[in-house]
Amino acid sequence: MNRILFSAAAGALAMYFLDPQSGRRRRARTHDKAEHAARRVREAYDVTARDTRHRAQGLQAMSRRLLRREEVSDEALQGRVRAILGRYVSHPHAIDVQVSGGEVSLSGPILAHEVPSLLRAVKHVPGVRRVSNQLAAHKEPGNVSSLQGGVPREGQRFELLQDNWSPSARLIVGGVALALIMRGGLLWRLGGTALLARAITNLDFGMLFGLAGPEDGIEVQKTIHVNAPVDKVFAFWSDYENFPHFMSKVRDVHAAGNRSHWVVRGPAGVAVEWTSEVVHMEPNSVIEWRSTPDSEVKHEGEVCFEPTEEGGTRVTVRLCYVPPAGAFGHAVASLFGADPKSDMDADLMRMKSMIETGRAPHDAAQPV
Repeated sequence: MNRILFSAAAGALAMYFLDPQSGRRRRARTHDKAEHAARRVREAYDVTARDTRHRAQGLQAMSRRLLRREEVSDEALQGRVRAILGRYVSHPHAIDVQVSGGEVSLSGPILAHEVPSLLRAVKHVPGVRRVSNQLAAHKEPGNVSSLQGGVPREGQRFELLQDNWSPSARLIVGGVALALIMRGGLLWRLGGTALLARAITNLDFGMLFGLAGPEDGIEVQKTIHVNAPVDKVFAFWSDYENFPHFMSKVRDVHAAGNRSHWVVRGPAGVAVEWTSEVVHMEPNSVIEWRSTPDSEVKHEGEVCFEPTEEGGTRVTVRLCYVPPAGAFGHAVASLFGADPKSDMDADLMRMKSMIETGRAPHDAAQPV
């Protein structure tokens, strides 16, 4: 049975790469991707080696500090305290830090829920003997100018709970994952495979397996200039049934109100379907859409139309999507040239030609 499956796979690959019409282009594209992957591996090796070396030096310095008491100047201690503010406070520049003889005085406006975690963190800074709390706590930003905006902070988190892992952490987890795959049972091997994929890609598990929301997915953005007035370009885009006439993968679109059902040719010719709904539209300006929850492909995006001084239109398309199989699905689709990043440029050029000349391209999914 295994020999039959192997023979079938080998035959499919041979047909794909030795095709008289497209085989040469496919082989060249695969060769380019292999070279790109090799370069990325070399870069990853250099970054990991440098990060590991720096962390080893940090551990040595920490060990020396624990073995002997260290005298820290007030200036150095102030720098240490200021360095941790951004991890615990959403408005670090609003806080004034004064240090005298190891005593740290904190003052300035701060959100009330951030005070306890900040004080605990400052107390644990090496060299701090006492913390004087003179902070002005506010339950809400209100009309305090220095508390407007800002990004909420979660404090110091264990590295493996963060979205992005350091190169050293990825190396260690990858080693553990390989040990699980080689030594463990079925469940351990599955877990090891998932950990290995997480370590290699540095993507969270939701993105890896297609469970993330579209806003956290793969983003593509393209801009093109069309020699036609804005109202003409907008009318063309707002009629979704035009898309099969200039896009190479879109087989069919049925529009009904603010919703439209799409049928697209995916990898190996497999049809992929989804339903999109328009969430915001401004005539001759912008169209925003999002896939419905039951769609196979989770995505959202927008297209903006800007008039130019020459009477043309600048079209900017932004797309965020999560492939059906997550990052694995995207990798496979990209290898075979069937992902939005590799197709959007050609699709936009066909759209530009169709609007400017009035003639539909012959290589679209549904030539007129």
